[in-house]
Amino acid sequence: QVQLVEFGGGLVQSGGSLRLSCVASGFTFSKYAMSWYRQAPGKEREFVAAIDNSGDTTNYGDSVKGRFTISRDNNKNTVYLQMNSLESEDTAVYYCNFRETQNYWGQGTQVTVSS
Repeated sequence: QVQLVEFGGGLVQSGGSLRLSCVASGFTFSKYAMSWYRQAPGKEREFVAAIDNSGDTTNYGDSVKGRFTISRDNNKNTVYLQMNSLESEDTAVYYCNFRETQNYWGQGTQVTVSS
């Protein structure tokens, strides 16, 4: 079955960096675009970044443009999110996602940015 497992979250000071990873299994990873979303307490889930199946095309939410970079390694069935210049507003649970006939989500990884 489809599994998406995120890791790499943690506590970081404002201005710091983190790299999230999402390891996928149960489907042909190299055929699908992948995305990252986040959800802060009391807020709706928000789009962060997406990457096409080959890794050639990416797009980002306005709030993270220029600070976050999404990438993937199809040999490792892994998608990454490099987060730089972190701000307290980036504090959220970060989720890996892909869409086939339905949306699939990982369990999420907590990122907390202290000011």
